[in-house]
This record gives sequence, C-alpha cells and structure tokens, in this order.
Amino acid sequence: MDLTDRKAHFEFGANWRDYVKTVDRARIDSAIAGLRKLFPEGLAGKTFLDIGCGSGLHSLAALLLDAAAVVATDIDENSVAATRELLEKYVPNEKWEVKVVSVFDASPDSLGTFDVVYSWGVLHHTGEMWRAIEKAATFVRPTGQFALAIYAKTPLDFAWKFEKRIYSSSPASMQRVMRLSFIAVLMAAKAARGRNPMALFRVPLSRGMSLSHDVHDWLGGYPYETATANDLNSRISALGFTQLRSFRIPDSVGLFGSGCHEFVFTKCLCPVSTVGTT
Repeated sequence: MDLTDRKAHFEFGANWRDYVKTVDRARIDSAIAGLRKLFPEGLAGKTFLDIGCGSGLHSLAALLLDAAAVVATDIDENSVAATRELLEKYVPNEKWEVKVVSVFDASPDSLGTFDVVYSWGVLHHTGEMWRAIEKAATFVRPTGQFALAIYAKTPLDFAWKFEKRIYSSSPASMQRVMRLSFIAVLMAAKAARGRNPMALFRVPLSRGMSLSHDVHDWLGGYPYETATANDLNSRISALGFTQLRSFRIPDSVGLFGSGCHEFVFTKCLCPVSTVGTT
C-alpha cells in the first residue's frame, strides 16, 4: 500500500479527540510557551498555517498570541473535529478556519500563503517526508517563517518502524498492553538512574501534552521517518530558506524512542544557490 494513502496512516485523530477533554489553562500556557520559544519575536498580526493540527492546541496558542488569522489543516477528520471543538470553546470570535486536507493535495492557490507555516511532529508521518517538507514550504510568504519538528535519526529507527506498524494495526486492547508496558519500562529506567519514576506523570508535559496521549502518539505514529539535523538544515536551505534558530537534540541510540529536532527558517526574497550546514 502507498504510505501516503490515508488508509495506511495511524489514526491520530481519535487520540486528539480524547485529549481535548483534558485541555485546561495549564496545558494552554505550556503550548503558548512552546510557541514563544520558537517565535520569540511574537506572532501578533501574523497569519498562521498549522499543518497537521492534531488537537488544535497550538492553533489556539497562536490565536492567544494575537495571530491575525489561523488556518488549521489535517488529513484526519477526527483531528479537524477536535481542533474545531477546542477553538469554538476558547476563541469563538477569532478569525480561524479548520480544513480536512492532506499537505500533498493542498496548494497556495487553495489555501493561500502565510507569514508563519508551522508543522510540529507531523511531516515525518506522511509517508513521503521530504516531499511533504517541500510542499509545506510552498505556503510560506517571502520573508515569512517555516517552523517544523522532525524526529531525529537513530540507529534503532528500523526497530521503531516495525513496532509502529504492529501497534497501529493492533486492536485497542493490545495497544493498551503495549502502552502500559512501555510506561513501565520508562519508569524502571528512571528508577535505575535514581530519579523519581512518578515524575513521568507530572502534568502538563512539554507543549501541553499528557503522558498517556503522548505515548499513544509515539507508539502508533506510522508511517515513520527520521532525519539528521544537518540534513534538515541543508535540504530546507536549498529551497530558498535561511535558518533563524534551531533546537537540536543530542545523538542517541534510540532505545526509548526519538525526540524531535526543531527548526525555524525564514524564506529568502531570492532562492539561495549555496547549501551549508551548521
């Protein structure tokens, strides 16, 4: 099956519809802090495209940071429903749209171009990560910003790809067993390092997430691709962008999974011909 086919994808949306029930002020504040880290100059007055909006939490955060307008897109109907539910609850009178559309099917003619294009932890699940990144970049206006987070490459990528394929095709009861087993292993690893294993359950986690939803998202995230930070920088720079800031994670074996490299680029007025890495 073509991995870009909707039927080949893990059902993230059901997870996010459940997650929005847990969203409170603390989670919203954590999401706002995540955007402020990426955009210290702020989002006031800027148009914002959220590709792969998931729960809609970061579309909400952008609006609360005074973005002029937000368009949130996702391939999953449940994610779109979750986003619409969250935005209607917290910012019913703000300027926003939520659409069911794949990054591969959308175009600047249909969606427009934006001051900020944001896609956190999404494009590596599309089945064709590099093509998805190139497509997402087309929605950025000249001098606009492109922010994305992509899983870091590890030696155990092959094992996690296999695990995700199994998890995403398993019944709910088996998925629950796998989640509980993974959380137990994480707790044991913390205890072995002399740390409090209950710290895993502190709420909210980074970016307003919760442990159970985050683990479900990680274990089931299929299709799954990764990249090195240098590859991300060089290939996106070759599209006519300049890196503004990055938050790179250290190299690891990937025994307990992989985190995301985060980048923010700005679109040059003229395409660059020289590709460099930092």
